[in-house]
Amino acid sequence: MSITVENIQNALRELIDPVTGLNFVDGKSARNIKIDGADVALEIVLGYPGKSLTESIRRQVIDRLKQLPGIGNISANVYSKIVSHSAQRGVKLVPGIKNIIAVASGKGGVGKSTTAVNLALALAAEGASVGMLDADIYGPSQPMMLGITGRPASKDGKTMEPLEGHGIQAMSVGFLIDPETPMVWRGPMVTQALEQLLNETNWNDLDYLVVDLPPGTGDIQLTLAQKVPVTGAVIVTTPQDIALLDARKGLKMFEKVGVPIIGIVENMAMHVCSNCGHMEHIFGTGGGDRMAKDYDIELLGSLPLDIKIREMADSGKPTVVSDPDGPIAAIYKDIARKCAAKIAKQSQDRSSVFPKIVIQNT
Repeated sequence: MSITVENIQNALRELIDPVTGLNFVDGKSARNIKIDGADVALEIVLGYPGKSLTESIRRQVIDRLKQLPGIGNISANVYSKIVSHSAQRGVKLVPGIKNIIAVASGKGGVGKSTTAVNLALALAAEGASVGMLDADIYGPSQPMMLGITGRPASKDGKTMEPLEGHGIQAMSVGFLIDPETPMVWRGPMVTQALEQLLNETNWNDLDYLVVDLPPGTGDIQLTLAQKVPVTGAVIVTTPQDIALLDARKGLKMFEKVGVPIIGIVENMAMHVCSNCGHMEHIFGTGGGDRMAKDYDIELLGSLPLDIKIREMADSGKPTVVSDPDGPIAAIYKDIARKCAAKIAKQSQDRSSVFPKIVIQNT
């Protein structure tokens, strides 16, 4: 029996991508299938960073194809390819950034900043080039969480070089002011600061820029929605009814301004006693799941109320880098892969293929 491309595709249709839930053919991951006699070579291209999954997917593909009668040597190359995706209509992409993920919450104290930094680090751990923009102008916390000190350098006197921590690029107003200096600014100054931090930073070829927004639905969020090319937003909440009430407002705001909602992250879903192991739902149960069903969006993951998350973030080494193989880091990485996979399903940005028309007076 001779091996055909159709044989290969039919076999690959039986294999499901563990993140997208689609088979590798219908999900358009299987590419460049080449047959040389009985030997087969192909590529599996993931639209999301999946460094921790590539080897298991490769073995899965090879093991399935080996079952085809008469097949010879099999070469399967599994890799990730991150591309730019479209943002709000009329908003141009920022040079050096392919995709922007906004991490938001309806109110403070739900663990938004901790989720944002661990999401960024998880994307980087999975093989992506990642940046972190601390847009919480009044309460910048990312310098402390990333363990970064110092001030950004400027090579030309006009733009700033991002600082680096744990392998990701970062920019925050916290790098520019004294830690104890309060930001007594009115709305226009705050929004201008956000635009400068984003556009006057020399971001170096980022697959994803994670933006840690201030809580609520104020000036910063509106500026982000109107002037920043946001690929999608992640809403962080706790299961508590009061937090969910505000989270719904944040979600509706992004919907009104045309920013896609990637999903919900439920923080502090349960607490496990470090002494006896008893599990207790301090802030209620199932709130994030109910909200996800009400708005037909995905619950990306639920995180426990764990003292280690707080201790590691305060020390400048968040969970994903302090305990990369632990169960909590695994949840963050799963959330990161789901975020990236949701973005990969969105329409790609094609603006670079169109010529620029310049009108000159001669």
